[in-house]
Amino acid sequence: MIVFEKIRWKNFLSTGNHFTEIDFLESTGNLILGCNGAGKSTMLDALCFTLFNKPFRKIIKAQLVNSINEKEMRAEVEFKIGSVSYKVIRGMKPAIFEIHRNGSLLDQDAANKDYQKYLEQSILKFNYKSFTQVVILGSSTFVPFMKLNAPNRREVIEDILDIQIFSRMNVLLKDRSKDIRDEMKVCAHEVTLAEQKVELQRKSIGNLEKMNADYLEKLQDRFTQNEKRYNENTQRISAHENSIAELKTSIVGLPDLEKKHDSLRDMRVKIEQNLKKAKKDYNFYSKHDKCPTCDQNLEKEHKTKHLAEAAQREEKLSKGFSDITTTVNDIFTQIKEYQGVQEEITTLQHEITSYGKENSKILKENEKILKDCNKETPDLDVEKKTLVDFETTLSETEKRCAGVRDQENNLKIVSNLLKDGGVKSKIISKFIPIINQKINKYLAQMDFYVDFTLDEEFNEVIRSRYRDVFSYSSFSEGEKQKIDLALLFTWREIAKLKNSASTNLLILDEVFDSSLDGQSTDELLKILKLMDSTQVFVISHKGEILEDKFPRTIRFEKVNDFSKIKETVDE
Repeated sequence: MIVFEKIRWKNFLSTGNHFTEIDFLESTGNLILGCNGAGKSTMLDALCFTLFNKPFRKIIKAQLVNSINEKEMRAEVEFKIGSVSYKVIRGMKPAIFEIHRNGSLLDQDAANKDYQKYLEQSILKFNYKSFTQVVILGSSTFVPFMKLNAPNRREVIEDILDIQIFSRMNVLLKDRSKDIRDEMKVCAHEVTLAEQKVELQRKSIGNLEKMNADYLEKLQDRFTQNEKRYNENTQRISAHENSIAELKTSIVGLPDLEKKHDSLRDMRVKIEQNLKKAKKDYNFYSKHDKCPTCDQNLEKEHKTKHLAEAAQREEKLSKGFSDITTTVNDIFTQIKEYQGVQEEITTLQHEITSYGKENSKILKENEKILKDCNKETPDLDVEKKTLVDFETTLSETEKRCAGVRDQENNLKIVSNLLKDGGVKSKIISKFIPIINQKINKYLAQMDFYVDFTLDEEFNEVIRSRYRDVFSYSSFSEGEKQKIDLALLFTWREIAKLKNSASTNLLILDEVFDSSLDGQSTDELLKILKLMDSTQVFVISHKGEILEDKFPRTIRFEKVNDFSKIKETVDE
């Protein structure tokens, strides 16, 4: 059972920067009064916001922050479950979401969504929808059980009967089933792979058992071809070597010829230099009558003598230059012919090298062929042992996959049990008569005599004492409210029996202000007085009618645009 002890809030809606606090345990009968807009329903919004991150009324979350102070909105709820104390704190601007257990803050490493899920599933054991059906009956934004669709009705009753665990188990089971299906796919792949290995090994052994005359014959053919190629290359090498020897003989005088050529070129250079000097001397004497050094006139006889000598020297040198040039050119032509022979020799040498390399490869290949021919055939016993190993692996894999398949079948059986038509349906079917009995008991206590029945799909059948069939929507607002109250009290009683979503807190928001007449009001008050260990909070405008009916009155007032409370408790 959840025992709510205290709630406090600040900067929440019309509440200012000072905490407003309500002690739930101070009285079992509590009346909350106030004018419209005074903040008397704020407790509902603060309670739902703190526990479920959404207000009770249809208010945008951002609008929950006080519009004057605009920051540091905070709400806190304290409660006990058995001997364990809890405190939930939630706020905005800045955002706060904390769960304290016995004074220690619970780990907040998880995302807020998971943190909220932990609060609802592991601590409170109900969600917003179930909470409002068991704890709160409101006149405005409250959606009564009878207006919920079938899935939501089922969700509420599963929470009350504490069988929602089966739904969560079914979700986990679906995840496990997916894992098993994935494992089955892996198994199928592994079996196929093992089968392929076995088949390939069997074929390999078959090929080995047929062994290998063709292979040996191919080796021999290759060996013969290599020998033929080797001999051809050897012959080519020998022929090339003979040709090289002959060619080298033909150019034996090449070094001397090259020396002679170089010597004659040097001599030609010297003759050319002397020829240039002789021409220069001739040109000088032919063009000058004075000595360029002493500036004296040259005697005609002296000039004539030197001109003749220069002309004679120039002629002699020209002829010598021409003759030696002819000789040099002839020698160069001969050298070029010798160089052509040398290039031919180089080509032949390269071919000899290439044939030699090829022969080396041939020798290595033939050596390997001889080794392969001398090898024993592969050991069939080893290959057959490998086949046995592969077959063993295949058998073990098939056995393991059969176990996975059995798990999959078992999960299917469990899944069927956890579905709505399984275990949950059986539990619900046992409680439906009790639920119907208690609903009709509370309807009778409110002087509303109909036969109200919920079936196992949570569809209602309502019959009058004359056996006329009605629907919920066909009743007046006052009659609908009696049905809503009967359902609320029933859920609380069933929850108390199951100790699931049972709580000490009951809040009726403007229930007395709407469609209940005076007699119905008295009947409802009688029922409330019989609810032992329940802190009842009635929010109402009817202070003049109800104020003396409750030992504790909490009045909300607006002071300087902020909500304040004033409590009175009967001695």
